Amino acid sequence: MKTIYFSLLLLLIMINCATATPPPDPMPAHETINIDSKILGETRVINVWTPSTYQNSNEPLPVLYMPDGGEKEDFPHIANTLAELIAAKKIPPTILVGIENTQRRRDLTGATQVATDKEIAPVVGGSANFINFIQTELIPEINRKYRTTSEKGIIGESLAGLFVTETFLVEPDLFDYYIAFDPSIWWNDHELEKTAKNHLAQFPTTEKRFWFAGSGTDSILNSTRNLADTISEGGLRNLKWFYADEPKEKHNTIFRATKENAMIWTMNKN
Repeated sequence: MKTIYFSLLLLLIMINCATATPPPDPMPAHETINIDSKILGETRVINVWTPSTYQNSNEPLPVLYMPDGGEKEDFPHIANTLAELIAAKKIPPTILVGIENTQRRRDLTGATQVATDKEIAPVVGGSANFINFIQTELIPEINRKYRTTSEKGIIGESLAGLFVTETFLVEPDLFDYYIAFDPSIWWNDHELEKTAKNHLAQFPTTEKRFWFAGSGTDSILNSTRNLADTISEGGLRNLKWFYADEPKEKHNTIFRATKENAMIWTMNKN
């Protein structure tokens, strides 16, 4: 009887451990600045993390920009991952710029004609303005305040992944590399998926890098696979790209499961 009781107690402990919410990511030391955006008509909070090499030298560094970059969003775990990879010399030292959300679904989505898309928020379809904000107001301010090189990239997941993918296809010259996890390219009846071929036909001749991943989520997997097929058929020699097909991952696990591989592959030019 004692053996049975002990076995049940051990099983209960294991279940509780498996379902317990993981502890929050430790907040790394960083700076927070405010930008009064004329384009967006609001003040935006920007979190900036710099690696230790930034303080210990006068060398300029590349910059990684990130939507969903608030202190209570993805900023802590991406900054910590960068720190670990930089310390292990797996990626070059890089500044992280996190853009805290105000109206996330407005900023990260393009225009849509689909009624159910429009139901996700009071305002959607503001991605063009958000791209303009990043290009016209945010990047110049970061270049003014910090020692930066011309090398820059952008990273995002889900709707932020949609935004990264849209920027890659519509404004490819804005960044040198793009990282998108489970991009919601089902948006507006798969518009980006359907128009990718036309965008790639007008792609610049400068070298670009694009890493993206698709989980086993029904609304994601086929779309990301189709996008990979379209890019492969395009045969652009100046585009270095990689598709991580991850059907065993879920929408809420793929970011953390693949982020290190994504950064190592994309942030190293060779």
